[in-house]
Amino acid sequence: MSSLTPFQRPSSRAEEAGAAAAQDLAGRLDLRQRPRRNRKADWSRRLVRENTLTVDDLIWPIFLTDGTGVREGVQSMPDVQRLSVDEAVADAERAAALGIPALALFPNTDPGLRDDVGSEALNPENLVCRASAAIKKAVPGIGLVTDVALDPYTSHGHDGLMAGEMILNDETVETLARQAVLQAQAGSDVIAPSDMMDGRVGAIREALDAAGFAEVQIMAYAAKYASAFYGPFRDAVGTSKTLVGDKRTYQMDPANAREALREVALDLEEGADMVMVKPGMPYLDICAKVKDAFGVPTFAYQVSGEYAMICAAARNGWLDGERAMLESLMAFKRAGCDGVLTYFAPRVAEILSRR
Repeated sequence: MSSLTPFQRPSSRAEEAGAAAAQDLAGRLDLRQRPRRNRKADWSRRLVRENTLTVDDLIWPIFLTDGTGVREGVQSMPDVQRLSVDEAVADAERAAALGIPALALFPNTDPGLRDDVGSEALNPENLVCRASAAIKKAVPGIGLVTDVALDPYTSHGHDGLMAGEMILNDETVETLARQAVLQAQAGSDVIAPSDMMDGRVGAIREALDAAGFAEVQIMAYAAKYASAFYGPFRDAVGTSKTLVGDKRTYQMDPANAREALREVALDLEEGADMVMVKPGMPYLDICAKVKDAFGVPTFAYQVSGEYAMICAAARNGWLDGERAMLESLMAFKRAGCDGVLTYFAPRVAEILSRR
């Protein structure tokens, strides 16, 4: 009589051979090495965690617009708004309450104020200067990072002055240095030149020092790539429809990595206090190379396209938005970044405050 139960079937020789091989392999494993031991519980994972994300790692970029009481949504950036100066002050107060160290300011300049030479950039009463002064008066302890470039002010949407189709480097640098001094006078703590003109960091440092702003820091967009991930940002600042041509003659080729190290080295020699890689996640290798090579304060900009992709996928139910958001920011820390400019900043700060 068979000894098999009704739910059993005779083993084949192949199955028996496989089971024997598995038992033999188990016997030969070095069970002294079990990395999973350190992952067995939350307390253990926390103890051995190599990198930590905190609110101190966040810079919140906000967009400015004219008017009073204005909160105007950006269609391609869910939950992001253009803010009038008074509303920007309110968000600065919110940021301070959440412990976010700094804001980065970007203007959506009235099209009627844009011209070929970006003259509104040199208006001491432009959006960035007015917002900086108002925020500093209301929330003096928060850091302000202001963008130095001409694209929000030019009718052609480029970061520099033009002659025909050519971007004029040296003439642009002279204007950027004047723009930086105006921003410092308005209350900017960190001048962040994003234009990628040659020599602009040195010229800005010299101009700031000569104007009595030796303590104002420079965060150089040292490795800024000619990327496809900037589209929603250009919607937010109103340059997507004005840009003539592209920016590949001054922003970096996405194929290049060693060139980024040269750019960073030049900006540091010229007086940059901090450096930035932009975009962020597609260029984590650049972040790591920069930090390893120079060991200086290194930041990344999680740009609008990265933000929009995560939000869109979350809204479609294709991924867990909160986990993806936090994981993406942890990736920057793992790559060596000291901080991240991210539109997720207030949401992340609120989550971290509950932990």
